[in-house]
Amino acid sequence: TLGEGNLSKQSRTPRQNAVGRWCAHRGCRAGAWLGNTSGSAAAGWEVDSQLLLEPGDRSHWCVVAYWEEKTRVGRLYCVQEPSLDIFYDLPQGNGFCLGQLNSDNKSQLVQKVRSKIGCGIQLTREVDGVWVYNRSSYPIFIKSATLDNPDSRTLLVHKVFPGFSIKAFDYEKAYSLQRPNDHEFMQQPWTGFTVQISFVKGWGQCYTRQFISSCPCWLEVIFNSR
Repeated sequence: TLGEGNLSKQSRTPRQNAVGRWCAHRGCRAGAWLGNTSGSAAAGWEVDSQLLLEPGDRSHWCVVAYWEEKTRVGRLYCVQEPSLDIFYDLPQGNGFCLGQLNSDNKSQLVQKVRSKIGCGIQLTREVDGVWVYNRSSYPIFIKSATLDNPDSRTLLVHKVFPGFSIKAFDYEKAYSLQRPNDHEFMQQPWTGFTVQISFVKGWGQCYTRQFISSCPCWLEVIFNSR
């Protein structure tokens, strides 16, 4: 049995569903895995992310990538509406349908987790930040720099049960984490604006999977600056 991780049960009523849009923005082209396959996929976004976070660009407030283990599946999905549903089957809502993406992964575990995504999640941008509502019948697991103590050396993975939501990203906290003299931050400005979400399976210190790239089905959400 896997560990329970850090449990998060922040109840919140989701907004009305809205349709996300495919975006022809130059930062939303498909790209290859460029980073370390044993760690966060954020390291693999060097080219795309620099474009996505260009100052003054407000065509979208975030982009979403869907991954199966170490492989990104499909294109980047640009989000312009205040709310986006991410689900597996078309009858489950309007927005980003993962079931329509072409995947060559034949892993039984990946296929099993795919079948459990169901209604998936809802991303909602509000005044106080971005909320993630778990619409599925299984837990989701979230890691975000704004969910933990700024002085923490290791970010926790938060478990969100079905029917619950969590403020996964806080813009004010994200900006406070910026360190102008931090060379690593200056070279990788998107890191603090990224949230990782795994369906069904957790990762990190409390789990057998140490890295999210070992999880069967997961999302990476990169937020645009205001």
